[in-house]
Amino acid sequence: MKILITGITGFVGSHLADYCLSLEQQVEVIGTCRWRSRRENIEHIEDAIDLYECDLRDASSVKTLLADIQPERIFHLAAQSYVPSSWNSPGETITTNAISQLNIFEAMRGINSTASIQIAGSSEEYGLVHPDEAPITEENPLRPLSPYAVSKVAQDMLAYQYFQSYGLKVVRTRAFNHTGPRRGDVFVTSNFAKQIAEIEAEQRPPVIHVGDLTPQRDFTDVRDIVRAYWLSLEHCSLGEVYNVASGKAYRIKEVLKILLDNSEQDIEVVEDPERLRPSDVPLLLGDNSRFCKATGWSPEIPFEQTAKDLLDYWRERTPA
Repeated sequence: MKILITGITGFVGSHLADYCLSLEQQVEVIGTCRWRSRRENIEHIEDAIDLYECDLRDASSVKTLLADIQPERIFHLAAQSYVPSSWNSPGETITTNAISQLNIFEAMRGINSTASIQIAGSSEEYGLVHPDEAPITEENPLRPLSPYAVSKVAQDMLAYQYFQSYGLKVVRTRAFNHTGPRRGDVFVTSNFAKQIAEIEAEQRPPVIHVGDLTPQRDFTDVRDIVRAYWLSLEHCSLGEVYNVASGKAYRIKEVLKILLDNSEQDIEVVEDPERLRPSDVPLLLGDNSRFCKATGWSPEIPFEQTAKDLLDYWRERTPA
């Protein structure tokens, strides 16, 4: 089976490649990259996968890629996924995320592709969630609160439209927060872990800088998330949307405490105004019952283990 993973060099893409290669069935894993893509996430599997350079914002490049590869399954993970960056570059975020997906869909139509494609949406699409709406079901109104969230709504709706209009074999997922080893250091859990590792290595004073610690987030280990993505194309109804979540929310303050509890250092916590956003989503807690019923999936890795693995990841990369 030929599998195409866009964004394979990224956090989730590299873990999905790991998972696909671990399957007993024979798979050929192919990934898109750019000439400037950092490849440390896939160094351990580079000999086992095929990489194609492709700018997903270029329709011609995408059509050539799909015509050459003829994948049977596509996992579309490539995106500008950092919410704060979307405030600084809203146009680029929306163009990168929406137009890239549009180019994939049009290329699939152009070559009459029968591939199944999973679209990685985000819980950020729900945006402003009222307290009485949690846990969030797939029917909850979408009230995006960042340009990134708007771009993911656009991807979500494009997927629905192309399924209805052209019969593309699309499954839409809305993953809630996920983390684990290889998470970029701009994301909250990984940023905390990296700061702690640097303090332990005496590279910085024993002070950890934080933003708003009050929001609540539903965290799942990335290794559980990629297993869910695989199952989505095995069992989910085409055109439908599914939440992928743990069903448990942590305040960011609790997340920080779990990470700090894994360290013996006496660390001061200081709020940094530069880390505060123009607006933030106060609560994201997902109802995963639709997805669990369709696939039999449930998260297996407790968050405490995820936090420990993430901290150990940064310890390994922080010389004393």
